[in-house]
Amino acid sequence: MTCTPDRFLRLLGACAALAMASACGEAAVELSPLEKAQAALDAGDGLAAEVVLREMLAQGTPEPDIAAYLGEAELQQGELVEARRWLGAGAFSQATASHGFHMLGQLEVRMGNLPAAGQAFDRAYAIMPDSSDLWVDIGRLRYRGGEQAQAVEASKRAVELDPENPAALLLRAQLVRDSEGLNAAVTWFEAGLEQAPGDLQLLGDYAATLGDLGRHKDMLVAVRRMAEVDDRNPRLFYLQAVLAARGGEFLLARSLLGRAGPGYAETPAGLLLSGVIDIENGNYQSAAQTFDRLAGLQPDNQRARELLVRSVALGLNDRELAYRFDELAKLPSASPYLLTAIARSKEALGDRDAAAAMLDRAARPRSASLIAVQGRTPLAIAALRREQGGSAVQSLLRGRIVAGQTGAAVSEAEGFRARFPGSADARSMAGDAYLAAKQPGTALQRYRAAAEIRRTWPMVRRMLSAYHAMGAGDAAEALLASHLAGDPNNAEASAELAQIAAGQGDWARAALLLDHSLDHGGQRDPVLWRKRAEAAARLGDSETAYDAAVFAYALQPASRENTAFLAQILAEQEQGNIADALRGKLKRMGG
Repeated sequence: MTCTPDRFLRLLGACAALAMASACGEAAVELSPLEKAQAALDAGDGLAAEVVLREMLAQGTPEPDIAAYLGEAELQQGELVEARRWLGAGAFSQATASHGFHMLGQLEVRMGNLPAAGQAFDRAYAIMPDSSDLWVDIGRLRYRGGEQAQAVEASKRAVELDPENPAALLLRAQLVRDSEGLNAAVTWFEAGLEQAPGDLQLLGDYAATLGDLGRHKDMLVAVRRMAEVDDRNPRLFYLQAVLAARGGEFLLARSLLGRAGPGYAETPAGLLLSGVIDIENGNYQSAAQTFDRLAGLQPDNQRARELLVRSVALGLNDRELAYRFDELAKLPSASPYLLTAIARSKEALGDRDAAAAMLDRAARPRSASLIAVQGRTPLAIAALRREQGGSAVQSLLRGRIVAGQTGAAVSEAEGFRARFPGSADARSMAGDAYLAAKQPGTALQRYRAAAEIRRTWPMVRRMLSAYHAMGAGDAAEALLASHLAGDPNNAEASAELAQIAAGQGDWARAALLLDHSLDHGGQRDPVLWRKRAEAAARLGDSETAYDAAVFAYALQPASRENTAFLAQILAEQEQGNIADALRGKLKRMGG
């Protein structure tokens, strides 16, 4: 055994603790040494289990009888080299072989040897196919290996075998959250916590899901329970930082995020939180650096790009903003916010013609159509890299679609799907190719298959495009309603449902949906405010119509629609002088 001085002292401490427990527990049921070790392992105390198991070795127990448990004990302590000594040879007794190969698979996963992990799990399965814990690990391995559909099936099998297994309920909750939405996952998390109220992974995921649902009081209860279990847990500090930021306590949020450590602060979610905290604390340069890193990690994250632009703009660095993001502003996918921010910088630098052109683009009504965005990798290079899979295939498909090579895009996508039939990404990419090839029915089939694994908002938008191309408006509305039920904080989904309600003449429902959208992140969207003004006017609520029209105009005064609508509202409210001035402006704008 490799035994450092620190490890030796911990072993001595464990021995002393076990001796005291034996002295104090004479009235308790007497357990065999192996039962004591297994109880310690079940409690997550690998060190105590190791002490008992090594004592059994010293008293003549054959190594194959306890090698599986010694390997598990070392795994729990993070001693991977020592764990391999006991597990690597596969020298297990017949009674412990399934558990031993199961632990060997866990070791291989920890060391990143996924094919070897699969082989070990297969050997464990051949001996004991009905182990819920084994199916949990098989599911997680399949998910990491791109076999996500098979991972979903494994999670269902794990719960079927043991409906009270916290690990199985956790995996099921996580996968349900991806495919069915936040609300659907809550029930699974709560079922897991009924079985294991102190499980930190369950508590952490449950708290995060409640926060994403906007249930901040309930999230706080879950976070406090985490603190009772382990008040030094890094994830506890991260979740506390999220709560502090949502409560406007940004200095406290910065302190808590620092205590969470790099394991959380350096994740995409942690970087996003850190950047927002810096903006709110006035540290714009630091925020820009953080969002720059996030945009590098997630090139397709439009929110990260817009926050990067905002932090540079708030830092009053007009020259950097105009120079750095000029090419980004030329893309068809550039948002009104991005165009407006860059236009203001160009205006400050004296380039009024370019600024006016950008403001005009920003004020135009945006098309609801999807836009094929060229990837950063040239088409010829992307074709050479196709065997790398994943992002390389995505770049190739984008290049094919932008170049109008939709037949080749379909062929590439189907080839990738054939290689990885259980991958949500492969199914989604195939849907994109078929949609670009004007085959919405087949595209929808691929998207639905992908959504069974992971139903994101971008995925839903693609499905909506396919439904609309097929003339299936009712199905599109049902999909939107279903997605909003699972993700109630989605301002875009609520706004699109409001648009449908308005088209049906149901202005009361449209107003409710627009209010929901404005309350959940849409406050800076002038189109939402104009729609809200229209809904209020239709319902005879002149005060709300006026307020909303003013908000829309203030956010985007270069918009012909906002200008015309505010003029109309003012005229109806007998504020003719201001209405006439706006109409004069509208004529000068060509409206």
